[in-house]
Amino acid sequence: MIEIEQFPCRSDNFGVLVHDSESGRTVAIDAPEAGPVEAALARRGWSLTDILVTHKHPDHVEGLAPLRKAHGCTIAGPKAEAGTIGMLDEHLVEGAEYAAGAMVFKVIETPGHTLGQINFHCPAAKALFAGDTLFSLGCGRLFEGSAADMFASLEKLKRLPGDTLLYCGHEYTKANAAFALTVDPDNRALKERAAEVDALRAEGRATLPVTLASELATNPFLRTGDPAIRARLGMEDADDVAVFAELRARKDRA
Repeated sequence: MIEIEQFPCRSDNFGVLVHDSESGRTVAIDAPEAGPVEAALARRGWSLTDILVTHKHPDHVEGLAPLRKAHGCTIAGPKAEAGTIGMLDEHLVEGAEYAAGAMVFKVIETPGHTLGQINFHCPAAKALFAGDTLFSLGCGRLFEGSAADMFASLEKLKRLPGDTLLYCGHEYTKANAAFALTVDPDNRALKERAAEVDALRAEGRATLPVTLASELATNPFLRTGDPAIRARLGMEDADDVAVFAELRARKDRA
């Protein structure tokens, strides 16, 4: 049995633990800070054995050193960012698999937010751990990669099964919903999701996880070919990358 524990870290990060009850292995996805990870482990009675790192930004790796010191866990992350992150016992690339008990995490390289970012797909848990590549109703800022890089990365993620649950690095959904409605105001599924998000946040609850199928119906960054979005942007005849770049530029200015 695989169990997933999601919890808040820092100001708006998520921490995630993935636990295999048969083997006792517990994997942390990123390490935004040690304290909330330790609290979640204690709450569930789990022992940390592994950390999988999506990318090098400080708000995803600052907990690595104290967690390794406390637990002696194995740390794996993107080969392309190993020199920046440090402390990686295993360097992961596209197509690699990281096994922890019954859990197998398939590595997907997703450059865009950073050039070396990777995501982890765990089919047994029906879960995608997307770091700062894909957010609910949004996507990561292009700090290093190009619009073409990020578009290609998102196209990879779109091919995963629709019932895949999306876990990502930040609670950005409410702001993303507000922007999405400016470029796709007549999308009924989006309006329903935005209302759901408002209700969840009003109750202090997380807006994640969410299914990839829901994202494919509501997230404008995954729907660059949609005629309504293209008409709203005045880009009916543009290619998909150009539409994506315009969406990202408008979100950056929002």
